[in-house]
Formats: sequence, C-alpha cells, structure tokens
Amino acid sequence: MPALLSSRTWLWLFVVALGAGLLLGLGSWGVVESSEARYAEISREMLAAGDWLHPRLLGIQHFHKPPVTYWLTAAGIAALGPTALGVRVPAVLAVLAQVVLVFGLGKLLFKGDARHALAAAILYGTFPVVLISALNVTTDAYLMLWELVAAYGILRYLHQGGWRWFYLFWLGLGLAFLTKGPVGAVLPLMVVAAHYFRQAQPRRPFTVHHLLGLGLLLGIGLSWYLYLVAENKAFLDYFLWKQTAERFANADAFKRAKPWWFYLVLVPVGSLPWVVALLVQAGRTRWAAVPRQWRNVLVFWVLVPLLFFSLAKSKLLLYLLPIFPGLALLTVYYLGQLTDAALYRWYVVMSGVLALLMAGLCLLPALAGALGIHLEISPLTSLWPAAGIVALVLQQMLWTQVRVAPRLLALTVIFTLTLLLTAKPLLHQNQLVASSTRPLAQWLQQRHLDQGLVLVYDEMLPSLSFELNKTLITLQHDNDDIKRETQFEADKNWQKLLVDMNDPAQQAYLKSLLARHPVLIVKGELEDFWGWMLPYFPQQEHLGPWTIYYGGWQ
Repeated sequence: MPALLSSRTWLWLFVVALGAGLLLGLGSWGVVESSEARYAEISREMLAAGDWLHPRLLGIQHFHKPPVTYWLTAAGIAALGPTALGVRVPAVLAVLAQVVLVFGLGKLLFKGDARHALAAAILYGTFPVVLISALNVTTDAYLMLWELVAAYGILRYLHQGGWRWFYLFWLGLGLAFLTKGPVGAVLPLMVVAAHYFRQAQPRRPFTVHHLLGLGLLLGIGLSWYLYLVAENKAFLDYFLWKQTAERFANADAFKRAKPWWFYLVLVPVGSLPWVVALLVQAGRTRWAAVPRQWRNVLVFWVLVPLLFFSLAKSKLLLYLLPIFPGLALLTVYYLGQLTDAALYRWYVVMSGVLALLMAGLCLLPALAGALGIHLEISPLTSLWPAAGIVALVLQQMLWTQVRVAPRLLALTVIFTLTLLLTAKPLLHQNQLVASSTRPLAQWLQQRHLDQGLVLVYDEMLPSLSFELNKTLITLQHDNDDIKRETQFEADKNWQKLLVDMNDPAQQAYLKSLLARHPVLIVKGELEDFWGWMLPYFPQQEHLGPWTIYYGGWQ
C-alpha cells in the first residue's frame, strides 16, 4: 500500500471497509432455512427463557451443538432485537476479528514483514467462503475465530512470546471446544506441527504452565458437557457417539453425505480468484526451492486438514474454513517471489476478468429472463455493479502507486465490496427462493393472523417462528426430517408443540387446536388424506411454495 500510511493503518481501513460492506443491508432479508434459522430461533428462545444451558428449538430441547454460538447470537438479539440484523452482526464481527488475526499470523510467518501480512489479511477477507460465513450464521464463523485465537497464541508463544500467549492458546482451544467440540483443535494443532516438523526448533520444557493451560482448556471446553452429563448420564453416550463419531463416520446420520472429492471442487471455488494464482505459481516453483516453513504450511495447514475433512462422511463447505488462512498466506508467499512485471500480468488478467463479472452483474436484470433465471431482479440492482466498474476505472486512472501488489489488492477489495452490495438487494427481492419465510410472516402480521395459533404441516420452520417472535406448533405426518430427539424431555408437554398426526391418541388435541381458528402453513397443498381439515380454513393464500390456510375471522 502507499507509504503514506503504515500497514497497520491500512489493515484497519480494510477492516472498516469490509465491515461496512458486510453490515450495509445485512438485515434486509430474513433468516434462512435451515441452519441459520435454527441458530436464530434457538438463541431467541434461550434469551426469552433465560435458560442458557438447555438450548431449545421450537420448544423442544436440542443438544446438537455446544452453546457458544447461541450465547453470542442471543447477545446480538438482546442488543439489536429479534431481527436478522441482530442475529448476523456477531458473526460479522467474528469474521472481522479473523482478518486481524490472519494479519498477526502473517507478521510471525513473514518475520515481521507487515506488508506481506497485510496482503494475507486482505486475501483472507475477500475469499468468497469467508464472506459466506459472515452472512449466514452457523457455528463455523465462531469456531474459526477461536481456532485463529489459539493458533496465533501458540505461534506467538513459540516465537519467543511470553506466557500470556501460551494461555491465549488454551483459552482459544477451550472456546473452540465449547463452540463445536474436538474439531476445534484441528488448526491450532496443525500450526504446532508445522512449527516443529523438520525445522530444528528448540523444544520447550514441560512446566506448571502446561498443567494450568490444560486445566483452562478442560475448565472451559468441557464445562457444559460435564454439567449435562452430571444432570443425566445418557448425555455421555449422546455426545461421544451420536454427535461426534456418527457425524464423522455415518453418511446418513445428518443427511450431509457428499463424495470424497466434494472439497476438491469447493475449495477452489471458495477461494477465487486467488486460488488460480496460487496453483499456477506453486506448479511453476520447484518443491526444493520452497523454504521448509512454507512447505510445512502447505502440508499441515492445508493438505492434512483437507484430507481429514474429506474422510469425514458429513460435509459442508464451511466445515473447511480452517484451511483458508493457510491458503491466503501461501498465496502471498508465492506471489511475493514474483517480479513486478510478472505481478503486472496477473493484475491485467484479474482486472479484465473481474470487470467482465461486474459487467455481467450490471446486465443481470436484462439477462435473467433470457438465461432462464427465475428471480426477481430490479433494474436498480445494477447500480451497485455499475458503481464498482466506475471505482475500478478511477483506480486505474488515478492510482499513482508504482508497485503492482497494492493495486492488485485494491482491485480485489473493489470487487468484493461490489459483490457484497449487489448480493443484498438480490437476497431481499428473492427471500422465498432463498428459503426465508419473512414474506409469510409479514403477510400474517399485516392481517393480524399472527396473534392466534400458527400451525405448520410436516415442515420444521424455525425461520417463521423467529420472524413472528413466537413458538409455532408443528404437525408431523410422514416427514422423518422433523423428528425430534425428545429423550431428554422431563415430561410429555413437548407433544403440545410437535403433534403426531398419525397417533390416534393425539387426534382429540389436534381437533381442539383446529377449533381455535388457527392459521395452517403448508408447503404445496394439503394432502387429500387430511381433507377433513379444510372446513376449518375457508380461505387460502399462496406465497411462493407455501399455502396459507386460514379462517377469515381476522
């Protein structure tokens, strides 16, 4: 970056710019099914009940994940209200903190070179997968934060830092365990392995600090698990087997089975456009010419975690977030070996490609119909990519910086902000397509139908419950995906919130609900088998894939 400002100042300017791009319009679309809606609703119910140790989803206990994500999301709701904005702001802040931590890791690995560290932080903050983790709330953004805290703490300690960094490592590990369990140790342990593997690093003696650090990990990371096991011994098998071993080894346990090569496709997509430069330059560089430190970063920060997560049967893109700091740092290392002339060629290619993409976004409203894209796209949506193209042209004309690297980074920042600001209106205009039920909630609220009972047929819709700020009643017919783990419920009150329509013993309760003039939400149409219920709902309304049955008494 221009020498008028320090690299640290440019880092904070980038964090502010990225934060503005993420936060602007962040609440313009409703929470999305299924993961984000689930975390949002559990957090809302947790805050409403004041029970911070027993997460509940639609009124029934739900122990799939430890509570840190719910706590942080509930904090956002407490500060900003039960809105999509309140749910997402903590995740955005977590991602911005990750960018700062990648800068810190870069300074350590690049031996204090703040310019290279800055480049790594900017690359990381512009990876598509990182942006997705900021805009769609799951455990992964927070898990990545704690993993980076632990990784930075241990690497700072190993680079002759004080004991406080050693304790930061254990603190980060403990919070990672309390966010998603043992998987949170992957990146920090790989950082340690990369530091020592064939690098002749001096060994640190075992001291009382190691015992205290381990105690910190156990005290924080296992606290919630041990509390629940003490409350009910059945939790031990539940956590060790169902939520840990089965998630890794059983492809059908949580219906997230993907082929072994799934991540080999998604990792490059999640790190565009930089992954192209990384692969090309790595392919052109002799392995023997790469310093041991960077070989270890490639092997332990990227390849070993990639293999580990690929072996797991349950796969989602965001599970692989821990490898992306390594990809950012490696890209900066490889590009840092190039001359300005070679970098300029990359700059020209990337300028052309990104300009074409922004031009395509400008034309999207006109091309949507011709391309068969069934989305609502307002012509005004083109203003953001048009502004991005203007910014790109001005950068080309007015930037007097001689060095190419800062121009390349600025180009990427412009494109990232353009992409973020263009995506928000698209999500707002197509909420039903994006699996948000906010339009349903708004329709019910406008007619005051939300004041009575709201029943949902054969679907679990935490997003609608969140948007209405009330717990809905689910009617289960033959959708096994909405079966709940009720073994930890103290009584049968959960049957008032999850009604088994096939159970003769619950027919009387179902009819009592229908007699109270509820609203019934159905995906598609109500099956003929349940046609006897239609007289309770003389009116219907269709919104996207949903049918709203109601009594017209409003």
